[in-house]
Formats: sequence, structure tokens, C-alpha cells
Amino acid sequence: MDTEARTAEEGPSPARRDGERGGWTRRRFVGAVAGAAAVVAVPSPAAPPARTEVPRTVPDAAPPPRRPSGPRPLYVGTYTSVEGGGTGIGLASYDPQSGQITGSGTLTDVPDPSYLAVHPDGRTLYAVDERQDGGVTAVRLADRKVLGTRSSGGAAPCHLSVHPTGRWLLSANYGSGSVAVHPIDASGALGERTDLVTHTSPPPGPGQQGPHAHQFVTSPDGGHVLAVDLGTDTVYTYRLDPAEGRLTEVARAQTRPGAGPRHLTFHPGGRYAYLANEVDDTVAVCAYDPRSGRLRVGEPQPTGSDGGTNYPAQILVTANGRYAFLANRGHNSLARYAVEADGARLRLLGTVPVGGDFPRQIAFSPDGRLLFAANQRSGTVTVFRVDSERGELGPAGEPFASPVAVCALPL
Repeated sequence: MDTEARTAEEGPSPARRDGERGGWTRRRFVGAVAGAAAVVAVPSPAAPPARTEVPRTVPDAAPPPRRPSGPRPLYVGTYTSVEGGGTGIGLASYDPQSGQITGSGTLTDVPDPSYLAVHPDGRTLYAVDERQDGGVTAVRLADRKVLGTRSSGGAAPCHLSVHPTGRWLLSANYGSGSVAVHPIDASGALGERTDLVTHTSPPPGPGQQGPHAHQFVTSPDGGHVLAVDLGTDTVYTYRLDPAEGRLTEVARAQTRPGAGPRHLTFHPGGRYAYLANEVDDTVAVCAYDPRSGRLRVGEPQPTGSDGGTNYPAQILVTANGRYAFLANRGHNSLARYAVEADGARLRLLGTVPVGGDFPRQIAFSPDGRLLFAANQRSGTVTVFRVDSERGELGPAGEPFASPVAVCALPL
């Protein structure tokens, strides 16, 4: 396509609350069936007001994270309702030095836990139940006790995250094109949903039948929460009422038609973000204004897939802000980018084979020295050593077999 990315500057329009949109497209089965340098920059965003404490650069002299010793826990998400799938959340540990993974069983009684997140205090694990009647489940990690499940208010929830305050769980319903908020109590358990907003506009993009919320995350400044919708080619920005858990839309940014945005990640400096577009196989640099919550989506650029069938899945940025890595499903690679101009520019360095089939999700270890890739079709988790000074990836340990591995969460 030759249509440039654009930003929708119009104000928010009414959205349907506490309702559902039918017609789940069974997104899970996308995974069961079927490097010349490029530089793209975006205009610098408006400077934030003095009261917004967002650094323009990431200090080079920041002390490195403490290197962990001894095995660390790893949790693996799967589908339980597909042929060859798992029976719950996979339990494992990994050696932080070698990257070797060792399995230790399964936490059952959590259906279709396709995406996982952990509370900031590290005591509670949260999982989506990616089913037509979607839910979100809390698990106490000390004794692996399921604390309960709440309805997500829609179909096929595929992503969740915990607000940095630890008080709210944010989830995205792919099938219904809606985002939900649940309160988290002192025990880590979930309360009744406080809000649900369905994306009713703009109209679906080319080839889409409706909205498909794919991600719901908090901005680095903590002032906004952003929902990425593949179906409407839009990133919605909301303010979250810290007392009531209610959402107010304040801005939206549109990609070019048919891009199919899937996953957004922020640069540590807080002024730029990077958007992985699943449908048109591109990535884009976005300028972010912490004051207004507005994104400006830059021009699309290549993923290193060489024009073959490929669906970008997730993009990560190193803690020092110098490099980014993109999971390519189809090309079965990890694309490597240099991050330049304080985050305003990505330069494709090349790709590294992921060592598995269809890398659905990637995650750094807490110290940033390892990268884990959950490979859906091969049913494996592969691990890489991360050289954050040179942007290089090297294999670590042996591939770990896990049925229909779609999420790996190292702690």
C-alpha cells in the first residue's frame, strides 16, 4: 500500500459500554494454519509541560540490573481447547546464566490462558481465558491457588496488563473489540469490572468485520492507558480514573488503512513508541505527547521478512533504549533494530532465526540479559542471550517443549 500513516486528531466519539459485539473470528487459529538497512523517523512531539517528569534520554551511566543467582520461575501460556494444546498454565524454571529451561508441571483449572502478566509486587499471576465467554483469572503464586475468575465482558480476551499502581487490571477483548478494567484488592484477587468500552468507530479497516482490541497498556508517565485495535487500525488513548476505575477517551491515532496494529511498546525515554502492524507486515515509530496522550504514527517500514508471508507479533526495547527486537511469525525470525535520535528513529540491522515456528510472543528476563520466544506452531520456547550494548542475540540453552506455546513469562 502507498497510503501514508496518519493521525486522527478529531475528538472522541461515543462508544458502546457494557455491551458485546458478536462474531468471534477465532484469531487463535491464525497460528494453527496457515536485510538492507531502513531508517524512518517521525516529527518530535510537543515538549511536555514542566510538571511532567519524562526524561529526554536514557542515562548511559545507569547501574546494570543485579544479576540473579539460582533458578528463576517461568510461566507458559497455551490454548487448552485446541487439538494438541495444553491443560493449563505451564510451570517451569530457567537458569539465568545459561538460559536452560526445566519444566515442573502444569497449573490446571485455567482455561485457554493465552496471555499472562504478573502484579508489580510479584505475588499474583493473571491470565486471560481466551474463550467466547471471556474471563480473567488471578493466581496466588506462593501456593499457586486460583483466587477466582471474573468475566472480561467480551469475547476472546487476548491481552492483559497490570496498572503500575497495582490497583487495576486492564484487558483487551479481541472478539468484541472492547477493553475492560477490573479492580485488584490487597490479596491480588479481582473485583467486579468497573468499566467496559467497545470501539464503535472508526469503521473497520479493509478485510476486517469489526473492531479487534489486541492490547491494553499504561504509558510510561502513568497518566494514560492505550488500547491497540487491529480491526479499526486505531490506537485509543484513555485516562483512567484512579479512584473509580472508569475510562475517558482523550485521543486516538490511526495507522494507514489495513495496517492491522497489534502491539505497542514504549521507548524508556517516554517520548516515542513502536507499533507492530500484523496485517501489512510493517512497524512504525510513533511520537507520544505525555501531556495530551496523543500518538503520531510515522511511516511504515520493513520487518526484515523479505516480502514473504509474515505477521509481526510483538516488539521489545532494551532497558538502555538503544535496540529493539521484533518477533516475525511466518519468517520465523527476530528482527534487530538500532534505536537512534533519542528514540525517534529505527534502523533495521537484520534478522536472527528464532529457532521455532510462529513466534507468537517475546519477553525479556527481568535483568534484560535473556529473551524468551513462545513459538506457537512448534510448541517450543526458545531463549536468546541479549547483548544490549551491540544489539546482538545469541542462542541460550535448548528449545523447551510446551504444547501450543503462545506466551512465556519469565520472573
